[in-house]
Amino acid sequence: MGATAYTVAFQGIEARLVEVQCAVTPGMPNFALVGLPDKAVSEAKERVRSALSALNIALPSKRITINLSPADLPKEGSHFDLPIALALVAALEILPADLVAETVALGELSLNGALVQVIGALPAAMAAAEAEKALICPKACGAEAAWVGATPVYAAGSLGDVIAHVLGRRPIEPAKPGEVAGPEGLRDMREVKGQERAKRALEIAAAGRHHMLLVGPPGSGKSMLAARLPGILPPLSPVEALETSMIHSLVGLIEEGGISRLRPFREPHHTASMAAIVGGGRGARPGEISLAHNGVLFMDEFPEFSRAVLETLRQPIETGEVVVARANAHVRYPCRFLLIAAANPCKCGHLSDPARACARVPHCGEEYLGRISGPLMDRFDLRIEVPPVGFTDLDLPESGDSSARVAARVSAARALQAERYGADAGCRVNADAEGAVLERVATPDAEGRALLGRVAERFGLSARGYHRVLRVARTIADLDGATPVSRRHVAEAVSFRLSGEREAVAG
Repeated sequence: MGATAYTVAFQGIEARLVEVQCAVTPGMPNFALVGLPDKAVSEAKERVRSALSALNIALPSKRITINLSPADLPKEGSHFDLPIALALVAALEILPADLVAETVALGELSLNGALVQVIGALPAAMAAAEAEKALICPKACGAEAAWVGATPVYAAGSLGDVIAHVLGRRPIEPAKPGEVAGPEGLRDMREVKGQERAKRALEIAAAGRHHMLLVGPPGSGKSMLAARLPGILPPLSPVEALETSMIHSLVGLIEEGGISRLRPFREPHHTASMAAIVGGGRGARPGEISLAHNGVLFMDEFPEFSRAVLETLRQPIETGEVVVARANAHVRYPCRFLLIAAANPCKCGHLSDPARACARVPHCGEEYLGRISGPLMDRFDLRIEVPPVGFTDLDLPESGDSSARVAARVSAARALQAERYGADAGCRVNADAEGAVLERVATPDAEGRALLGRVAERFGLSARGYHRVLRVARTIADLDGATPVSRRHVAEAVSFRLSGEREAVAG
């Protein structure tokens, strides 16, 4: 007797289809599980045995073999419980084997047969849709998996419910997608007193997804500014929301099946390990840079992060993806994020205040910011000094535009970029433009080229720095609603990148 059920194994955000083959043959009573299972999968046989016993299904005194095919693909996670149980019940001829083979199943079994929520329901539903099969999952995962919409999702509360559904005794209604989480608790830009230049830079960063470094003494408002960024970013498009949610599904961050249109905002602590930031660890899980995909990665106390962690960011910033290499697999995750880094000017934080600075000025500042390597610093399009705000200014009324008005300008600029790069799937915003595409869309007029040429010669801009100035200038022009990139757009872009920018622009 034999039967086959289907489930998935995760490699990055990809869910690969796995055959769960069950054979019940004469021989010494045994329950063997093969096919490169990890510890959680190997323990599934005990959970399955107990769940079947709760349904008064006794295992025969025969040899039971479960093979997870392909056998060379690592199998990790407790979601293999349900497909193993279904394959076994079908092999015992309690369920029709052909009906079981028409579904993809995932779910952890408790000892009484109840189905427990697992991670990865959204990518599993994608794999089921590609295989033209229905998905059976725990009830808690149904609203999440139903977002795919291309295949029916049956969310069950227990193994008994699944068996009754397959037999047609108590059909389960297809699950419906969860609620779209709305933007709640967003902070307003008008709450920030002063810092008009930093606010302007934040608007440019949001409009073109340009990486930004904020440097200022403690209490100057760096974290306060970064916390207002989600309120001015446009909502995720349906494609972006699905991409982001698939990553979040792998780590169980989707609550009650609701997919958020708000862009993710991740702020890891500076003591985080390389695996936590970049990805890896057990199961090669996604790191913070991937959890921030299509959103914001805010790294406060930037120089305090491990040097190895900081240097590892360089390649993902350029390529928009990270590869977690392991001995038996290479797992690829997308990570197109907006990096906002904040740093004090020195270890004590009061480099510019003679009354409070330490005795090692200015060497302490050079050493502290020197922890950020030149190649990594070159990847910041916007570098902003955030001066302290006087206590008298704190009593002033709110000033500047609200987050809603800034968000409207950012959305208009993003709409221009979406129209401009619509045919190029690899380029969504100005920060992605490169090569011939960048030359076509961002080449400035004659005065702008002359200015940029003087700046590049005077300050020794690298080729990367030159192109990043062009991208920022293109974004500034988009915020103005201008088609050509003019001299003033280039001048403002240069001012946000270089120290001594006033002399450069004047020259």
